[in-house]
Amino acid sequence: MTVLQEKLLPTLEYLLQEWLDLGSLLARPRFSAHDLDGIGELLRAASAVAAERFESANRIIDEHEPVFDDGKVILPKETQEAWDAYVGLGMMLASHDEADGGMQLPRTADFAANVLFSAASGGMSPAMLTEANASLLLAHGTERQRQVFASRELHGEWAGTMCLSENQAGSSLSDITTRAVPDGDGYADDPLGPRYRVTGNKMWISAGEHDLAANIVHLVLAKTAGPDGTFDPSAKGISLFVVPKFLVDADGNLGERNDVVLVGLNHKLGCRGIPNTALAFGDGTWRPNGEAGAVGYLVGKPGDGLRQMFHMMNAARIAIGLGAAALGFAGYAASLDYAKQRRQGRPLTRAGKNAATPQVPLVQHADVKRMLLAQKAYSEGGIALGLYAARLLDEQATGDAAAAEDAGRVLEVLTPVVKSWSSEWCLEANSLAIQVMGGAGYTRDFPVEQYWRDNRLNMIHEGTHGIQGLDLLGRKMLLADGACVEALAQRVRATAERARDGGLGEYADRLVDAWTRAVSAASSAWESGDPTEALANATLFLQGFGHVVLAWIWLDVAVSAQASDHAEAPGKLAAMRYFFGYELPKIHAWLDVVSRRESLCRDLDAALL
Repeated sequence: MTVLQEKLLPTLEYLLQEWLDLGSLLARPRFSAHDLDGIGELLRAASAVAAERFESANRIIDEHEPVFDDGKVILPKETQEAWDAYVGLGMMLASHDEADGGMQLPRTADFAANVLFSAASGGMSPAMLTEANASLLLAHGTERQRQVFASRELHGEWAGTMCLSENQAGSSLSDITTRAVPDGDGYADDPLGPRYRVTGNKMWISAGEHDLAANIVHLVLAKTAGPDGTFDPSAKGISLFVVPKFLVDADGNLGERNDVVLVGLNHKLGCRGIPNTALAFGDGTWRPNGEAGAVGYLVGKPGDGLRQMFHMMNAARIAIGLGAAALGFAGYAASLDYAKQRRQGRPLTRAGKNAATPQVPLVQHADVKRMLLAQKAYSEGGIALGLYAARLLDEQATGDAAAAEDAGRVLEVLTPVVKSWSSEWCLEANSLAIQVMGGAGYTRDFPVEQYWRDNRLNMIHEGTHGIQGLDLLGRKMLLADGACVEALAQRVRATAERARDGGLGEYADRLVDAWTRAVSAASSAWESGDPTEALANATLFLQGFGHVVLAWIWLDVAVSAQASDHAEAPGKLAAMRYFFGYELPKIHAWLDVVSRRESLCRDLDAALL
């Protein structure tokens, strides 16, 4: 077992068993085939595969990034080996129904296992998008679409993508120009769904072209015409289509090449193991059934594309947050190991330094401890938050009606925080890992510089901080007349009460004060009722609110640690004390700007920039 896996596995086991009470979840009928011993075996098997196939290849895929060759993508053989090992372990199917070939594993355990892979290599496999693609089709597709497309994706025979963005549109999806028109008179009678011809260009498509699987199932957003034949300029006219790389018949047998063409590769700062592509749909390079235009099959109803795609994006946002936290943890493990072995400097006493004494390990210096403790608080906190969100997904799926509704409300508020907080602060953890290692951290002899580069992409994956901040302050804080925020508030107050009962009353008081401050800032931001004023500083609200959420998570973990004799428990208490002492005070600077509706950035003349 590698240094990383040796450090990470006990952390996950503690969070699952001691904090999230996975055992009680496994008692539910859906998960009755599993027990804690079996989950432990799965995690250890995942850890072994992650070390052997992912971590060992992490530097290789960074140095030998995807190559564009005659319309194809060439990847190193290690990428195929990793894909095959992941599929062979059954991870793509893990949380899915037994009827679909799955294990019916709790999402909590499934996400925990995937943390092991993400930490081992943040840029190796397109499995996350493939699983999310299949999940969308299982939820919104026809029975034939589920059988032909989703099933083969979950078994690793085919891969999947999500194709949203375009060069001129970016995150403004109402501005996409990709179009879909009915494909002939019999378009509505195709057994795979209403058949359309899709034309347009998509940009920033992860895993848009490769040979890891026999087919690639693209889920493509495109505009369809209304009854009057015109295309709605808003997002209302956006529909979702299954556009396979190779056409298939009603039984899933591969046929001719669809009109989907790789235009080029985007050469990224990090995450180089996954090809990032520009794709052209329907440019006439290929002529399926003798005509130009990519053949696509409508998913659900016309105009319902964004709602359906968000089914995939919200799950992906939790996965992105966990992936960012996993990379933060990878840097933490590497820099901690280095700091324990590297000897440098001597203690400064009242009498000064004694040059005759041996140098001490870096980990003995107070400022190095600070940087390591910050990494621990960021990365383990991010993992805990992500797994808590996964636990809410399980509660939605298997709890009684009231519990499921409450979990859904809390998840609405937490999702933008899970995605953005972890991707921002676990990148900071990677930066601190480089700093701990000094000059060595900046070299490719050690992995921490690559962890930073790989993690930097997570800040924009599945929506930037600005978008997540607008979602949180502009929508989620107001959703259901504040009922979603109140659902989370009840959990925060419950944690504070348990903390007081457990001798952590000082921290409980600080948490309640911080929560009150954050909610008050949101109210002050909306005091004028003007969205332009309220949302100008939404990202700062996201930062402040996110820190309050993490303080709650850490205190909740600490309450369990107080009563635990697990070897991980003392470290969890130390991380909680760090977060409350060093991090939570930062919220006032951010939230003060939000509360006073600071107008500088809103009103600044762009000519002054």
